[in-house]
Amino acid sequence: MKTNRSAAKRFKITATGKIMHKKSGKSHLLRKKTKKRKRHLNQEKELFSGYRSHIKRCLPYKF
Repeated sequence: MKTNRSAAKRFKITATGKIMHKKSGKSHLLRKKTKKRKRHLNQEKELFSGYRSHIKRCLPYKF
């Protein structure tokens, strides 16, 4: 079974088993966004639990 390489680059698994991802909206059009908004976009966020089974199939050796 192969690991989906695009998923491996986008998602990280924590020690407790949470799936973390980066927030969208930080690549361009940054001039009109506030400093606070850009700062909050830097933080990683836990993935919605409904996508968990799909990501587990893409990353079989991480769990």
